[in-house]
Amino acid sequence: MATEQRDTIIIGGGQAGLAMSYLLTQQGRDHVVLEKSKRIGESWRQRWDSFTLVTPNWQLKLPGFPYQGNDPDGFLTRDEVVAYLQDYADLFAPPIRFGTEVISLEQNDEANGYLVYTEDQVYEAPNVVVTVGTFQMPDIPDFSHKVPDEIVQMHSSEYKNPAALPAGKVLVVGSGQSGCQIAQELHENGRQVYLCTGSAGRLPRRYRGKDGMWWAIKLGIVDETVDELDSPEERFDANPQISGKDGGQDINLHQFARDGIRLLGHLEDFENGQAVLETDLYENLAAGDEQAKMFRQGVDKYIEKAGLDVPEENVTEPQDGYDQDEIKRLDLKEAGISTILWATGFDWDFSWIDLPILDELDYPIQERGVTEYPGLYFLGLHFMHKLKSGLFLGVGEDAEHIAQHIAKHTLVVH
Repeated sequence: MATEQRDTIIIGGGQAGLAMSYLLTQQGRDHVVLEKSKRIGESWRQRWDSFTLVTPNWQLKLPGFPYQGNDPDGFLTRDEVVAYLQDYADLFAPPIRFGTEVISLEQNDEANGYLVYTEDQVYEAPNVVVTVGTFQMPDIPDFSHKVPDEIVQMHSSEYKNPAALPAGKVLVVGSGQSGCQIAQELHENGRQVYLCTGSAGRLPRRYRGKDGMWWAIKLGIVDETVDELDSPEERFDANPQISGKDGGQDINLHQFARDGIRLLGHLEDFENGQAVLETDLYENLAAGDEQAKMFRQGVDKYIEKAGLDVPEENVTEPQDGYDQDEIKRLDLKEAGISTILWATGFDWDFSWIDLPILDELDYPIQERGVTEYPGLYFLGLHFMHKLKSGLFLGVGEDAEHIAQHIAKHTLVVH
């Protein structure tokens, strides 16, 4: 098998890989992007039909390609996200090799570069940037195999629309952004929904005349770094409940309860056709209420300190969730549940990297994408350096940091 020599190899052609390729193109640096799918934006194409970003369009800030549309305060739909990425690629024609899945990555014999193996090719380069992200595969609890065979199970990444589900009631497991948005859509389409809640908090979509994400920037929330967290595990806390649907709206579990969605505690297990539940619904509701309250108080203090002239806003929130009974078990057949939709997030796998570079969570050890192995970098990981590192808002900053690091430590190869 022939070995192809390159200056830099980018593994992954998503938003992080494209951002990296753009900056290396600006440097005039030889590189290649290896992408296992066959087209731009494949992971976004897999989202459900009515999907929208939860971050406003003005936060689209890939290097050299900020949002240029006429709706900066809107929220891109699934297809518009794909189009944005395709337009970005069309801007500079990145050297992507589609349908090329990386099997392994290791150091070369001289330890001055890396060997990247695919099914039919070996690449060698002094620089490798891994941009495959963190949300690589569905994370479904092992006890899902205990679910009765007649009940359809589906991860949120497979969900498309209510019509694609069998008739009957739906148990949605997980109350993060995806779980809440899907539960809401199912309910609005006439489905009875049971929603297992978790630790996800919530943020207001708008408060005192500005989008919640605008305030999050002003408060420094999105610029919080990993070393400011109490524990590295906090990186993987659920994202707060918020939605970009219909121009942006709040997600509030109390409103769900008022509308008729049945709220439940955290799902622990299945036994004899029954869902075994934690009696922590009220605790989960209270945590969400507290996060929203603290966020608004933080905004109020910022406004006062900065002397901003913005409207006052008195918020009275529903409390209907506390009216629902806590239950320990739910009989799936008796409840008429035909589908379980797992909105339980994603897992990652970096075991194909043949270097001792993973921590106790099997997560890459790096500092703002730079590893202890010269020339090996990561980009686009969730909360890699800052909270915004994995977002359209922040991936460009990290990409520029890595591009500068590469330029400083290696020569340009045309």
